[in-house]
Parts: sequence; C-alpha cells; structure tokens
Amino acid sequence: MKKLLTLVALGLTLSFGAAHAADATADCSAKAAEKKLAGAAKNSFVKKCVADENATAKPAAAKPQATKPAASAAPAASADKKVSQQDKMKLCNAEAKGLKGDEFKKKRNECLKK
Repeated sequence: MKKLLTLVALGLTLSFGAAHAADATADCSAKAAEKKLAGAAKNSFVKKCVADENATAKPAAAKPQATKPAASAAPAASADKKVSQQDKMKLCNAEAKGLKGDEFKKKRNECLKK
C-alpha cells in the first residue's frame, strides 16, 4: 500500500512539472511571436526563455549554495596572494554586466588584461 501511494504521489509530482513546462513553452512561444522571431532565432529564444522560467520557478532551497565571501569590486592582489583566473573572470564578468555582444567581450577582455 505504501508503494502504491508513493508511486501515485510521484506521478502527480511529475505531471505538475510537465504541465508547468508546457505553460512555460506556450508563454515563451507567444513572446517569440510578439518579437516576430522565426526559425533558429525563435527556437533559441524559446529554449532560453523556458530555462529562465524553470530557474525562477524552483525554490531557493532546491539549490544548495556554498557560502562564499563577498566579492569586492576589484581583486585584492598582493605579493602573498594571487587572484585565481576563475575569480578574475567572475569579477570581470560582473564589471561588464549590462553590456551586450561585442561591447561585453571588449570590456571583459580589457579587465582580464589588467
């Protein structure tokens, strides 16, 4: 009996997830139509939109996050400490946030050269 109830609960949970995914896809397709996108551009837009919708729909507790010290605006490099490439990339991406395309890449690359 417990197995049956577990299976029913699991089935309901999965069906709700599928229904939400269908709603997200329909909403994103409508947004793509408003922007008059077609072909590969539409598919790419819908895929990203659905991923964004699903990311915001998940509760924050579902993703465990490691505690990290707050990142400063500029890397604190000294003779004793060297900033890792990964940390430098994070800081430079944050610095270039809000820019798009070539402007973003140019700003990030300038930051990485420092």
